[in-house]
Amino acid sequence: MFIPFTAARPPARRAVLAACLFATAAVPLACGATAAAAADMAVKTAAAPAPKYQWTGCYGGLNGGGGTSASNVTTTVNPGTHLVPADVAEVSNDGTGSANSSNFVGGGQAGCIFQTGTVVVGLEGDFDYFHTTSSFYNNTNMLPVAGVPFVIGQSVTTNYLATVRPRFGVAADRNLAYITGGVAFTRASYTESYVDTAAPAGTGIATASKSLIGWTAGAGWEYALSDHVTFRLEYLFTKFGTTSALGAITDAGGGTNPLLGSADLVLQTARAGVNLKF
Repeated sequence: MFIPFTAARPPARRAVLAACLFATAAVPLACGATAAAAADMAVKTAAAPAPKYQWTGCYGGLNGGGGTSASNVTTTVNPGTHLVPADVAEVSNDGTGSANSSNFVGGGQAGCIFQTGTVVVGLEGDFDYFHTTSSFYNNTNMLPVAGVPFVIGQSVTTNYLATVRPRFGVAADRNLAYITGGVAFTRASYTESYVDTAAPAGTGIATASKSLIGWTAGAGWEYALSDHVTFRLEYLFTKFGTTSALGAITDAGGGTNPLLGSADLVLQTARAGVNLKF
């Protein structure tokens, strides 16, 4: 009688054979699952975002750029013995106008800032060399009564600009956009001059030099090139008060008229800068 192969095996041998077959199939599956889990972990680790840049800290750096100065100038000639009233009015009118100039600006800045979330606040001070001379001259007019030409001119000179300003900004990782405003300092040298060809000829001068305190406001953008070096672009509008000077127009015959001149001052600067963050 023919007995099938499977039937000829005892139950114990069949169990051992099944276990061997299961083990043979399970080991590759287990190894594949382990490899897949490891690969998935590696992908997740590689895709983890880098920590965002933190702006908190103190810094110092250098800046450079260009700037303009502008002044509204006025002239007042009071009654006297050299110019008659009609001539006084003409000189006062023709000695009033505006002047402007531009030049290089450069210096340094230092400050500290603090970041919480995306909000950044800080305090900064800077000092820049900024030499400008805004000049106004009128040499095309005639004294209506004396019938002779006269020349009147005014100038305002500055040599530096310094500011102390809070900064308020919003950070987006390595980018920082901010507004700023505070107090500004400079020194203005003011001169007004006058000359005519009357008989006798009249000449006059009024000068003043004054330290000025004003206000400034502006905005900027800063980018972190590395953890310790940043680059920025910044614009500032700065306004100061009036500088006045009192002098006199005189002639060889003893005639005189009091001469009063004044000028305000507005500065605008656009600068690029580099900071080293501590």
